[in-house]
Amino acid sequence: MALLPLSLHWFCIDLAAKRRSFTRGVLVLHVSAVVETVLAAVLAVLLAYPRWTFSLRSCRVQRLSDWYTMLHNPNPNYEHTLHCTQEAVYPLYTIVFVYYSLCLVFLLLVRPILADKCLPVRGKTSIYAAMYLLPILALLHAVSAGLLYYSFPYITIILSVISSAAHFAFQLDQSMKSLVVTTLRNVRNLVILFGHWMFHAYGIVAVAELRQLPFRVAFLALVPLPVVFYIVTARFTDPSKFHLE
Repeated sequence: MALLPLSLHWFCIDLAAKRRSFTRGVLVLHVSAVVETVLAAVLAVLLAYPRWTFSLRSCRVQRLSDWYTMLHNPNPNYEHTLHCTQEAVYPLYTIVFVYYSLCLVFLLLVRPILADKCLPVRGKTSIYAAMYLLPILALLHAVSAGLLYYSFPYITIILSVISSAAHFAFQLDQSMKSLVVTTLRNVRNLVILFGHWMFHAYGIVAVAELRQLPFRVAFLALVPLPVVFYIVTARFTDPSKFHLE
C-alpha cells in the first residue's frame, strides 16, 4: 500500500504530460512525487510508537480476523454490544492512514508550486487525480487491509506483468527489432522498464520472504522473463495476421 501512491503519482504525471519523452518539467514532477512519498513514509514511521525512532513495535499477525477486530466486539448475554476492541495489529493498520494523510499534505504543499512552474496546464491534472486516488486508496485499505496483507506479493507480481505488457502494447511498431530499439534508446521507456522490473523483483522477494536466500535469489533471474516473452511473441498477436473467413 505504501508503493501504490508513488506508482500512481508517476502514472498520473506521465498520463497528464502526454509526451513520448522526458522533459525537464516532467522529470521535476516525478522527482517531486518521490520526495513527497519518502518524506511521508519517514514521518509516518517516526510518529508511530515508539515515537521519533525508526523502529516499530507490532503484535504478530496470526489470522485474518486480527485485522478486523471491530467485527468481534463482545455481546454479553446477547443484549448490548460493547465497542471496546483495539487494533490487534498496531501499527500496521493505522500507519497506512497516517501515511496517506501525510502524502496528501506534502502533495498540496509542494506539487502545486512545481506544477505551476514546470508544467503549467497539464501538471494540475496530476494533482487533481491524486486528490481523488488517495481517499480511494484509504477506503480500499480500510475495507481489505487483511486480504491485501496476505496477497500483496502476488498482486504486485501480476500487476507488474500486466502494466509491462500494456506499456509495450502502446508501441505503434510491434516488431521485435522496434520494441528492443525503442526501449533501449528512449530514456522514458528505459525508466518505465526498470520500474516494472523493480516492482516485479519486490513481489518475488516478498513471496520468498528471504527464506533459503541463495535458492530464492535465483528466482530474481525471472524478472526480465515477461518482457522477453512479450517481445518474442508480439509478432504472433498482430491483428493484421488474423483473417476472417
